[in-house]
Amino acid sequence: MVNIRENWRVILLVVFLLISLFALFSPTLAADDGAAGGDIAAQSSTTNLQYGLELSGGTRVRAPLVGVTAEEVDFGGDDTAAVEQAVAAELEGVSPVDVIARSGGPAGQQTTAQPQSGTENTVEVTAQNVSPDDLAAALDDAGYEYETVREGVTETTRNRVVNVLQEKVNAAGLSGGTVQQVTTAQGDNYVLIEVPNQDTESVRELVSERGTVVVEAYYPEENGDGYAQEVVLQQEDMNEGPAQEDDRGGAYVPVTVAQSAAPEFQESMQQTGLAQPGGTRCTYEQNPNGTDPCLLLVVNGEVTNAFGMSPGLADSLRSGEWSQDPVFQLQTTNISEAQEVSINLRAGALPAQLDFSRESGGTTSYISPTQGADFRVNSLLTGIIAVLAVSGVVFLRYRDVRIAAPMVLTALSEVVILLGFAAGIGYPLDLSVIAGFIAVIGTGVDDLIIIADEVMAEGEINSRRVFRSRFRKAFWVIGAAAATTIIAMSPLAILSLGDLQGFAIFTILGVLVGVLVTRPAYGDILRSLTTINR
Repeated sequence: MVNIRENWRVILLVVFLLISLFALFSPTLAADDGAAGGDIAAQSSTTNLQYGLELSGGTRVRAPLVGVTAEEVDFGGDDTAAVEQAVAAELEGVSPVDVIARSGGPAGQQTTAQPQSGTENTVEVTAQNVSPDDLAAALDDAGYEYETVREGVTETTRNRVVNVLQEKVNAAGLSGGTVQQVTTAQGDNYVLIEVPNQDTESVRELVSERGTVVVEAYYPEENGDGYAQEVVLQQEDMNEGPAQEDDRGGAYVPVTVAQSAAPEFQESMQQTGLAQPGGTRCTYEQNPNGTDPCLLLVVNGEVTNAFGMSPGLADSLRSGEWSQDPVFQLQTTNISEAQEVSINLRAGALPAQLDFSRESGGTTSYISPTQGADFRVNSLLTGIIAVLAVSGVVFLRYRDVRIAAPMVLTALSEVVILLGFAAGIGYPLDLSVIAGFIAVIGTGVDDLIIIADEVMAEGEINSRRVFRSRFRKAFWVIGAAAATTIIAMSPLAILSLGDLQGFAIFTILGVLVGVLVTRPAYGDILRSLTTINR
């Protein structure tokens, strides 16, 4: 019978292994393929492991954001909208949409609340080809004092861009795509987009559009000299539903208008003639100068879709009842077009564009699914070779199966526990994580060799008391080495340094699992096999 009190460390190791195997193979923990916004997830067909971009194939885009920022700006009592208008007027080719003024809150976390005359205000210009000198001159001409002007945008803007791009990726149905901020060792900030199983062109096209979306009314002028265009809904006034097919073979996107904007929109529809009896038939795309009044969906200043008005909606707008339930449908000819409209409405407008130029440090890479599969096979072969090499060296060193066999099995158990952890939390495996596993095997066997050498240094062990004394000496050494490794790897695990982060995280986890679980268990096994007087 197993003495639980004497071998509880071995039992703990077995429990960890069983939990890890459950996480690896249980279908109850399998990833949901339809989950949006999860980690990059090309799932293994036999396990619950998730494969990262390098092991599944896909596109990685890393680029900074276009923009310059003035910090500690004194708005002089003007509100943020007035500041944006004034600065834009001083810059050639820049509209107020390209200027972001924020006031209040700590630097980098400003809000658009009421302006303050303090020194925590920022002004960002996110248009192309605007230098810090240009922004400085514009602020001087507009009469605003400032402290510094620098390249780049604020953290608030970067967070907004990450959220919007993640929405775009999710709305496009690109399962497993992720968007995150990364910071280099030099302090440069980038947006990193990784989308599995997608080519470079489609990903760049999706994330490069700025996405300024408004709805405009297009209607004949009263004097008959042409057509007028006026914005009737801003992005923040609308909340769209998912694209849906209708009974006639077409499709539509349901749109709910905010209660605060509904009365004004209703009045605009009456004044522009869109809410005329019988509705309107929009032929803007075929004959823009001879159409009934239309609603235009305008993205980045370009008309992407034109819509007429159904008789029922027109009657509801004309009677004034519509504002009580402000919902309408944007009709399209097919579901694909409806999905495109839904993406633009849902994702919103990017406050700043990505700079893909090499001069800015932007990079784009593509790994084919076939190459990703090759990487998986090569990673497995590398792991097997590492295990065989370690096993051979250990057996040659000790020539005693009682010492070497538990050593190799204990080292492999660390890898199984780490794989179970990765499967349990859905962490995507990439080449850096595989490198971390190999490092864990190496450092783990190093520690086990220290234990075996210390325990067996003076020949056979006569009692458990002698074994425990020798084991404690060895454990102090490996404990100090583990602490050093954790301290050295912690900055890489905390900072957003791309692939290095995964390597550091799993190296630290491996060290912790080794010190807390596997090394003590190996000590119990070695004691049972080598102690003469039990």
